[in-house]
Amino acid sequence: MAASTGPVVATGLITAANGILFNHQPATMGIRVGVATAIAAGLLGLLEHGSQPLAVGIAWIGLITSLLITPRSGPSFVSNLLRATGF
Repeated sequence: MAASTGPVVATGLITAANGILFNHQPATMGIRVGVATAIAAGLLGLLEHGSQPLAVGIAWIGLITSLLITPRSGPSFVSNLLRATGF
């Protein structure tokens, strides 16, 4: 398995969870996010053959972005998580 696969899969799971659980998007959003995650993981896996640090860096930047950036459908994952836990 490629070194960038873990952060990319975590990005997809966080994005789907934020949309479906917290921002009340339809469950079909999970299918779109799953397909996009699979494509991103495949492309970054191919990129690792050329430059592993670049591919892993892009994967981690994607993970941090998915945590902090506010989507059009509602608050970011971190904001929703803080609200849900009461902090």
